[in-house]
Amino acid sequence: EPNYKGNPKVTEGISGKATGVDLSPEINHGARMMMLTTLPYFIIQGPAFFMTGDRAQMSEKEHWWSLAGFVFCFAFFVYYLFSQVKMSNDSAHKLKRMAIIKESLKKGKMSLSGALGDQITYVEKKNEVQKRSLGLLRNSASESQFEPDAEVMELLKDILSEAFRGYDQDDNGTLSKKEFQLFLTDFHENIEADQVDDVFGQFDRDRSGTIDYNEFIRACYIIIKQSNEGSQVVQVMTTPTAPSRRGISREESSRMTMGEVADTILDDDDDESSVEEEEVPEDLTQLSPDEQQKAIKKRAFTMLFIGTALVLIFSDPMVDAMSEVAVRTGIPAFYVAFILAPLASNASEVIASQYYAAKKTRKTITVALTALEGAASMNNTFCLSIFMALIYFRGLAWQYSAETISIVAVQFIMGMWAQRDKMSTYQAYHVLALFPLSILAVAIMEHLGMD
Repeated sequence: EPNYKGNPKVTEGISGKATGVDLSPEINHGARMMMLTTLPYFIIQGPAFFMTGDRAQMSEKEHWWSLAGFVFCFAFFVYYLFSQVKMSNDSAHKLKRMAIIKESLKKGKMSLSGALGDQITYVEKKNEVQKRSLGLLRNSASESQFEPDAEVMELLKDILSEAFRGYDQDDNGTLSKKEFQLFLTDFHENIEADQVDDVFGQFDRDRSGTIDYNEFIRACYIIIKQSNEGSQVVQVMTTPTAPSRRGISREESSRMTMGEVADTILDDDDDESSVEEEEVPEDLTQLSPDEQQKAIKKRAFTMLFIGTALVLIFSDPMVDAMSEVAVRTGIPAFYVAFILAPLASNASEVIASQYYAAKKTRKTITVALTALEGAASMNNTFCLSIFMALIYFRGLAWQYSAETISIVAVQFIMGMWAQRDKMSTYQAYHVLALFPLSILAVAIMEHLGMD
């Protein structure tokens, strides 16, 4: 089980199969996008398999296929940018919504089931519609109706991770029944002691008197579901210190339905204090929000311009340098470029991913892996569109069958692996082996006569 709590992050003596990272929905989405954007390779490579002739003849036959590939590359590039902007907005909205829920729970405005019940119901109904449309809806009545799906688990972990650490008084990564009951009391879940015993006992299978983090999350899910199914009215805290929300009297609040209370909290955009603060450069802190946005955009475009200029200045000398390395070492130029060029062109993603991954938190692992998936998608769209344009406008021939097969195969293997819920350290070694294996595959295919 991935462990993002406590120090050290990895316990000594545990095998690589028992450690690893959670693969979030964002990582799953990035993997699907990476596989989808390989389509232009098929557009140009598919016909190329059935074409024969010298370079000039191949160039003429592939002329319109390269144009089709260019159009698809550009279309995927625009779609990729659009999806990233949409995901960014959705993520920002999610972070704000989560912060508001946490703040409401902290201030005692409502119970755990009141704050999260409607949100969980919405997520489950949305996923049910998606599964039904894909024919994946569960039909077995024997399957547990109280087992949360991955998205609901992620939601509960976002909200309750801090609470788990706070109530884990002895800091051993588990909660005792006493600690669990204290948590429920503080989060205003007034349930009977025997019900707590039933829920706790369901997950304390070894009868050790404790439950771990994932068991705690599942136990909270059961309590929220049972609470919402048992009553459609949320018991809102009406202690003298609990302020009324948005001018709603306590008498009105106590009669509000679960959906109305959740909407009141989730749509409360006026609660500025609950929004997660972002890091702002010191020289921009004194500016107004509008001026900050203008300065940030100006700085971003300036850096993009400088980066593009550096590429234009150093790309030609870099090609000459790699060619010279190939001559002096006696290694074919392709293999030198296949090893050095990706490290040079994607160095920023590698360094950034290493920086984020070193923090070993759920959020930074997601940033690290999605950055690498994004780099692959950009190579499949923007970079490949330039290559397709050169083939079309300059009459070049596409003679890269071995390289194309290797690139597409690696991306599909990685894409399928990234659809899992978790990836172990043991599997990471397999991922690391893909790079040298892809070079070996190209060498074998070229040795067999493939272009």
